Amino acid sequence: MIDSHCHIDEEAYEQDRDEMLQRQKDGGIEAIVIPGVNARSIDGIFAICRRWRGFCYPVLGLHPQDVADDWQEQLRILHEAMLGHTGDDPDIGERIVAIGEIGLDYHYTRDYDEAQHEAFRTQLRWAQELDLPVIIHSRDATADCLSIVREAIVNPSIINRPLRGVIHCFSGSAEVAQEWLKMGMYLGIGGVLTFKNSRLAENLAHVPPERILLETDGPYLAPTPHRGERNEPLLMQFVVMRLAEIYNCTPEEVIEVTSANSRNLFRLPTF
Repeated sequence: MIDSHCHIDEEAYEQDRDEMLQRQKDGGIEAIVIPGVNARSIDGIFAICRRWRGFCYPVLGLHPQDVADDWQEQLRILHEAMLGHTGDDPDIGERIVAIGEIGLDYHYTRDYDEAQHEAFRTQLRWAQELDLPVIIHSRDATADCLSIVREAIVNPSIINRPLRGVIHCFSGSAEVAQEWLKMGMYLGIGGVLTFKNSRLAENLAHVPPERILLETDGPYLAPTPHRGERNEPLLMQFVVMRLAEIYNCTPEEVIEVTSANSRNLFRLPTF
């Protein structure tokens, strides 16, 4: 299994991070993608990825919840770091594999809507210029998020370089799922799929498994029966079992196709 979205750099893992990562690796996890949320994430993410070279992969971006008065300065710092960690020069522990976690979030405040829009558009443009996928966060902002991504696809900053990426923690309707699929996006599926009141299973009925990535969003959103606990990549097995039920296939087949999807999107090596 490949975890396409886990915040390994967060404090929840600080006391036993190396032990926990070794346990994931020994248990069959092939790779973990670590998304950034702000400029302060940079050093911690790269430190982990250097230590776990070939197992953990870095991603940089400004999360919409971290868009505040200093958002332009944060973007400047992030862009400088992105330019220094792309292309052929950085080794596998230093080269970012995506831009993220970026997007829109109206859940807690609407004070920075315009700044969120501008930060989102800017980072989408960088992704096209650097030929990197994006990890998109959308919460209570579906219409605007769809509109801005569609705008970037219709008017790319780099001719003939399409925007590609994943909609992190997808939990939307079947209709919204189809809109994202039309734009060539993958859907990131994690613990929410296993929650008792979630309608996500029925909304995935017409989403081919070739468009799905496994993710934890760890340390958050641990799947049932571990809901409320610290999430870890090996707990994706419960998501895999639910997906196998939805697609009437074996868990091994789910793992094979979703791992291939992650390798394809992030251009990860074959393990």
